[in-house]
Amino acid sequence: MPIVLVRHGATLWSESGRHTGRTDLSLTDLGTDQARALRPLFRGFSPDTVLSSPLLRARTTAELAGFGDRIALDPDLLEWNYGDYEGLTTAQIRKSRPGWDLFTDGAPGGESPRQAFDRAGRVADRLRMGPPDALVFAHGHILRLLVVAWLGLPPERARHFALKTATLTLLGSEHEWPALLAMNSLSPLIP
Repeated sequence: MPIVLVRHGATLWSESGRHTGRTDLSLTDLGTDQARALRPLFRGFSPDTVLSSPLLRARTTAELAGFGDRIALDPDLLEWNYGDYEGLTTAQIRKSRPGWDLFTDGAPGGESPRQAFDRAGRVADRLRMGPPDALVFAHGHILRLLVVAWLGLPPERARHFALKTATLTLLGSEHEWPALLAMNSLSPLIP
């Protein structure tokens, strides 16, 4: 079975495109519905490991998806620390910093791309060494970095992997090579 990554359900800031790093927002009604809708996708799936970001939106998604009693909180899964850009949209940031790109420029007062990527890389390493069935609940940008860390790509490549809220991304291997098996899926894991 592949490693399953789940981005949390919708929040007010994710719906408006605001960078939500360490601000501990709850799910909106839509986000709650999205998280509950994940539960049937996991029917028959019993992962050995269930990891979650400590932030409320990820933990609540894991709980509503049916894994609240099995969550191990992992601080390496916290969302990117956006520092001075917390709560701003990319368009707002680019008014004062044209051409800004999170994956190459980072966030002043927050994390650099290398710092966030190193955290994602530690998670990828633990997943490679751990039991084969793992489920991870976290956030859009840190999960994108986890995908590229899994694939052995540099952090700036994460910009090419968009993640929708409350969807599944599957990591595994193909002919012994790390592989992205599915992204933004809403298909049951076990047909």
